[in-house]
Amino acid sequence: MKKSLLSSIKGLSIKGLYAVTPDIADTDLLVKKVEAALLGGVNILQYRNKQANHKLQTLQARALMPLCRQYNVPLIINDSIKLCLELDADGVHLGADDGNLAEVRARLGADKILGASCYNRFDLAITAQNQGADYVAFGTCFASNTKPNAPVADFSLFVRARAELTISAVAIGGINLQNATQVIEAGAYAIAVIQAIFIVDDVKSASQQFSQLFKN
Repeated sequence: MKKSLLSSIKGLSIKGLYAVTPDIADTDLLVKKVEAALLGGVNILQYRNKQANHKLQTLQARALMPLCRQYNVPLIINDSIKLCLELDADGVHLGADDGNLAEVRARLGADKILGASCYNRFDLAITAQNQGADYVAFGTCFASNTKPNAPVADFSLFVRARAELTISAVAIGGINLQNATQVIEAGAYAIAVIQAIFIVDDVKSASQQFSQLFKN
């Protein structure tokens, strides 16, 4: 069953609403928020908690896996190949300094999803694709509280990605309901959102509104 799920995921582009978890130490609260987001239509979930130690990261990621299986949504682990393999999660997302992607692909095998941050550099995206990435992420697209000093990614990157890449391009950084359509119209297959989904009163409703943008 799991293999068929992963095969179907790999056969599709990474697209739609890509939720990235916030730095929440309370695992029960995190699970509650993630379930609300999944109910709202999240297509991909990345577990990311930069403030947690490996023990807490393992606990939280393990708690999220049954939810992702229940809603048929892939669980991507941020930065940690070790944790991805330890939990048999669906994939890993890496930054430019987190290892050679070809070597990571060899470790992960063909079934798992490999994503790569390419910031504002199209050359990194080409390299990532050649080394086995399933998608690339460009950002920050707008001013971001999560990474206030990150380089700004021009929307032309998404236009080029549509024309020159065979993998999906994900937009990240400062995306909210007011500006999301700008990067979608530029060519982003998916939008990665943290605060505009999780740091709101109604997580499910916010997720539904973002998901609807891809249906309009």
